[in-house]
Amino acid sequence: MKIRTAAVAGVLFVSGIAVGYAAQKAATPSYRERAPQEAANALLQTAKTLAGKGSWERIAIGRVYYLGGQKAEGQAIFDAILADDPESSDLFRIGRVYREAGEWERARPLLQSYADANPNDSTQLAEIGAYYLMNGDRAGGERLLDRAFKKKPEFWAAVAAAGGYVNVVPQE
Repeated sequence: MKIRTAAVAGVLFVSGIAVGYAAQKAATPSYRERAPQEAANALLQTAKTLAGKGSWERIAIGRVYYLGGQKAEGQAIFDAILADDPESSDLFRIGRVYREAGEWERARPLLQSYADANPNDSTQLAEIGAYYLMNGDRAGGERLLDRAFKKKPEFWAAVAAAGGYVNVVPQE
C-alpha cells in the first residue's frame, strides 16, 4: 500500500512539475488595445503553450482558428490530431466543429465513426442523431436515436433528440 501511494504521489509530483513548467513558458498574452484578430492570435499562442500535447485542448484551439476565420490554421491542428491514431472522442469533437461550421459532409463520417465505436453512449448517439435530423436524414437520425434509447431513456439524450426534430442544436 505504501509503495502504491508513493508511486501515485511521484506521478502527481512529476505531472505538477510539467504543468508548472508549461505555465512558466506561457507569457501573459498581449491582447489589450489590439485588433480583435491580433488579440485572438496572442491568446491562442498562450493557449497552445498551455495545451501541451492534449488533444482536447488542441481541438479547442483549432476550433477557434477554424470558426474564427483562420480555417487553414485550425485544419492543420485537426489534421495533426487525425494523423496520430486519434481517440473516438477526438473524432467527435472535430466532427462537432465541422458541423458548427456548416460542413455536414465533413462532420458526418467523423461523428459516425464515434457512434460506431461507442454504441452505449446514449447522450452522444442522440446528439449525433439530432444532427442527422437537422441535415435532412430522418432515417439515419432515427436509427441513431433507436440505438440511444435501446436501454432506458436518458434526460440529455431525450432533449438532444427533441431538438433535432425542430432544428435546435443540442446543448454542448
